Amino acid sequence: MKRIGMLTSGGDCQALNAAMRGVVKCLSCSGEDVEIYGFLDGYKGLIYGDFRMLTGHDFAGILTKGGTILGSSRTPFKLMREPDKNGLDKVEAMKQNYHKLKLDCMVILGGNGTHKTANMLREEGLNVITLPKTIDNDLWGTDMTFGFQSAVNIATDCIDCIHTTASSHGRIFIVEVMGHKVGWLTLNAGMAGGADIILIPEIPYDIDKVIKAINEREARGSRFTIMAVAEGAISKEDAKLSKKEYKEKMKNYPYPSVSYEVADKIQKKSGKEVRVTVPGHTQRGGSPCPYDRVFATRLGAEAGKLILQGEYGFMVGYKNREVVRVPLEEVAGKLKMVSPDATIVKEAKMVGISFGD
Repeated sequence: MKRIGMLTSGGDCQALNAAMRGVVKCLSCSGEDVEIYGFLDGYKGLIYGDFRMLTGHDFAGILTKGGTILGSSRTPFKLMREPDKNGLDKVEAMKQNYHKLKLDCMVILGGNGTHKTANMLREEGLNVITLPKTIDNDLWGTDMTFGFQSAVNIATDCIDCIHTTASSHGRIFIVEVMGHKVGWLTLNAGMAGGADIILIPEIPYDIDKVIKAINEREARGSRFTIMAVAEGAISKEDAKLSKKEYKEKMKNYPYPSVSYEVADKIQKKSGKEVRVTVPGHTQRGGSPCPYDRVFATRLGAEAGKLILQGEYGFMVGYKNREVVRVPLEEVAGKLKMVSPDATIVKEAKMVGISFGD
């Protein structure tokens, strides 16, 4: 009998359910007797012992369902070692609940912060297997994360829809895409949607060069410009500030988000009309695309295989078109950034896309 705990942590995304289903289907098809304990709302469920036993019926019909049947929450890694408001030792509580249920392993689905906590639990002696979930595709050790392609599709659809209104009115349109620290989503959606200018956190922009790119399009007869801007895009001036100085500046930030700051600067410096569209959490929502359904199922199946083999302490990742096992300690605390010298960035520039640099 295998007794497996499972939780989803951090921001939700498409294909979480598909990945969990893949794990359970693999285990059930093996003929092994299995009990699945689903912890509710992320690490909170493991801390406070909030769980429910899951059966095969819970995983039926969820391949195409977005979100997570277990619920999720953000429990920052930096607060994990701090007692809660009632003085509860969170790490010790998680260990006790794990052992109380006599679990063989925890399957944890999440992004960067989730993996840091998962690795900490591994260091504390728990058997852990993780699956890489994030629309940002910023997890170290894997070429792809599930949720990413679905989010690219949604952000691309938004950019596609903007094209007709932008061309009709001859305006500059900014589509703000999710991504505070990493620009993979904005870069891919921007290229797929035919954006003329892409601003991402890893390549600080010069507003004068952004305006120059707009003017050059206009000189070639283009009536409009589409910009894909990551929510974490940063100007060259702000990139020079220390973290402390930047935090201080942001305390009195007068804009709803960076896209409105970019729009305001363009309008003031060029006199051109700019509109901002923010698809926001729609990028996390809806059904997973076919790619993510297949991808998440493959990763889930490999996680099930690891459980059956009794091999723990790994993230199931994807490298060079193959599913791989990556030691958790190699993943935790590392971000996979977009290099300004990356081939995809160079190729985007080859086809005339400006990064404002």
